[in-house]
Amino acid sequence: MLSDIMIDKISSWKFAEDYSAEPSEIAQARHHAEQLGVESVTPATGAQLAVLAAISKAKNIVEAGTGAGISGLWLLSASKDSVLTTIDNEPEYQNVAKKNFVAANIPANRIRVITGKAKAVMGNMAEGGYDLVFLDIDPLEIEELLPTAVALIRPGGALVIAHALWRDRVPNPALRDDETSALRAAIKAFSDVSGFISSISLVGDGLLLVAKGE
Repeated sequence: MLSDIMIDKISSWKFAEDYSAEPSEIAQARHHAEQLGVESVTPATGAQLAVLAAISKAKNIVEAGTGAGISGLWLLSASKDSVLTTIDNEPEYQNVAKKNFVAANIPANRIRVITGKAKAVMGNMAEGGYDLVFLDIDPLEIEELLPTAVALIRPGGALVIAHALWRDRVPNPALRDDETSALRAAIKAFSDVSGFISSISLVGDGLLLVAKGE
């Protein structure tokens, strides 16, 4: 068994977390996020988002949870012609994100920032019109948003959910608080479901990766 020959999983996780160098414009945006008190994806998580966007050649991307724009900058870094629609219900966060996008020289035609509840905004977006959907929202909103988010993905596209392991609580079946249970249910929703391929990445606080069949 693989577990019998593993030496130090925590050190391996830390090594992977420290591997990705963050571009200066994203590092500066992270500084602004910290001043604002906004939790952002880790550099390793951001780099994985960029790799996913690059591999899938994602051109139309939608994100729920703008924050200070960290994940958005990583997603946009994968291509020079991708377009990101990012949604958040916190105008204060989005004002900082807009400044970070400008500081990173992101052209205005590549970014659409929408203030509002993710479910309401996504419900008015084109079904099957997006290559990549990224959710970084309150776990308690996941269950309600999931069907709407999935409907936006084109065949062959992908859904990515942040905090999939929720502070390392999801793997422990004895932990049943509402947030942990919500993310556990989201993971289970794509387990062995026809038409989807899913996997869990250990970067950051965990990413649930879901590919929609063509």
